[in-house]
Amino acid sequence: MDRGEGSVTSAPHQFAALASSHHRLAALASSRHRPIVTAECPSADGGTVDDLAARLATIAPFVDAVNVTDNPAAHAHASNVSMAIALAVLGIEPIMQIVCRDKNRLAIQADIAGAAMFGIVNFSALTGDDVTAGDEPEARRVFDLDGPQLVSVLAGMKAGTYLSGRKFTPTGDFFIGAVENPGAPPLDYRADRALLKVNAGAQMVQLQISYRPNQVKAFMSACVANGVAQRAIVLPSVCLTKGARALSFMNDKVPGISVPAETIDRVANADDQSEEAYLLVRDLTAHALQLPGVAGIHITDFRHDGSVQRLTEELRIGPKFDTAISIEHEERHAHSS
Repeated sequence: MDRGEGSVTSAPHQFAALASSHHRLAALASSRHRPIVTAECPSADGGTVDDLAARLATIAPFVDAVNVTDNPAAHAHASNVSMAIALAVLGIEPIMQIVCRDKNRLAIQADIAGAAMFGIVNFSALTGDDVTAGDEPEARRVFDLDGPQLVSVLAGMKAGTYLSGRKFTPTGDFFIGAVENPGAPPLDYRADRALLKVNAGAQMVQLQISYRPNQVKAFMSACVANGVAQRAIVLPSVCLTKGARALSFMNDKVPGISVPAETIDRVANADDQSEEAYLLVRDLTAHALQLPGVAGIHITDFRHDGSVQRLTEELRIGPKFDTAISIEHEERHAHSS
């Protein structure tokens, strides 16, 4: 089929424009002039890019970048590469998560190189939940790499070198992220593990959802002491839910998350569980943002009712407040440097 002479050359220009437009996260990480806000993209199991755009309408306008997950909780969904490209096409800055569970180093490097061709520059390395957490527990685990090793692979590819040592021409200046859990035992080791990832090349550390403010505070104190908070942006995570049932589910079923009984009771005993669940997250977010070394917040939204907009507007964070620089935030960052 003759597609015409111009159609073949238009795509490279289109995606070159995409590549140049998706560097807000790196710029904010460099300036730290206000709290950075990232959010989780809903997983997709079919539908179109337009359907995805509709689902993101209550999230994307109020955050700086959106995480694209990689088979979260060991459930199969639309691939991380396709979702990252879809977000880029929609004008949303993606952070492409990559887990070590499902693919070997060859396939992982191929995904990174392929995504970079389409202007994807933000990546986040995760070990990944075990297959027993998902609905296909008979799936084979790969784990050819672990989290810090995957960060190192990304750093090498950022410089134009595959893990084998083979050289290539890099297509973008990668911004490399990692994940850490401030509440996983042994607690004293978590900041040291974050340092391993920063030493390997991580420029961002997003934290696992935590309902224990004291653990986040202790983790951040350790990250300030060991230099992680100065060398990388650290973003604690919160999760918007509609009530106590979701909190109980996370406590009982989600690996790495522990919700105190008194926190569940706070929501369960409220006259309006939905409102109390929102207020809980607002409290957790406000607490995290005032901690020395914290560069922003990561939001997972299971409400899909405009709560991301409400949270960012009530706390005056996110791209809408780019010109309303928080003096308190700058002073906290200066104190932690």
